[in-house]
Amino acid sequence: MTIAAVVLAAGQSKRMGQPKMLLPWGDSTVIEQVVYVLSQAALEPILVVTGGASQALKALLENSPARPIFNPRFMNDEMIYSLQAGLEILDESVEAAMVALGDQPQIEIGVVRQVVQVYQDTQAALVVPSYQMRRGHPWLLNRSLWGELMRLSPPATIRAFLNAHLSLTHFAQVDTPSIFKDIDTPEDYARERPLS
Repeated sequence: MTIAAVVLAAGQSKRMGQPKMLLPWGDSTVIEQVVYVLSQAALEPILVVTGGASQALKALLENSPARPIFNPRFMNDEMIYSLQAGLEILDESVEAAMVALGDQPQIEIGVVRQVVQVYQDTQAALVVPSYQMRRGHPWLLNRSLWGELMRLSPPATIRAFLNAHLSLTHFAQVDTPSIFKDIDTPEDYARERPLS
């Protein structure tokens, strides 16, 4: 059973004012932390879909377990295009893809492993982490739904896609609110970044 990861990292970081994936996070950077956690869960391949700051991200990830993929439609600021760009190139041996946010360095290995375990146990088409009845990231998508997602275009959104498939969704109950956290603004970064 092969489970890949598609990391959505093509945003232009308008609210941050600088490429947020490249910001320091502990001893590495925001995007490297996300990739590290996903790699610890043995997800393979790990695709990082880039757009803004694509050359800098490509250079940064050169010696990492991740493979950068450029989303030529990144200027549209539509996450659905980034997810499609990643799914499109995954090999047929990949049965499911974990969808992660490139600006969520708060991602926890325990959550990633729990989502994978729930998928392996249930074979649900969608597995989404939930904390106190609210869903978050990263979530997992079985190949059976890829075709439908690949046909979508704005104004369709990933959120609407998930809402339309609640009957196929298994919620993994987690014990951490980290599934909601990401960094969009300088204030988010100042509040969330590790001190060491």
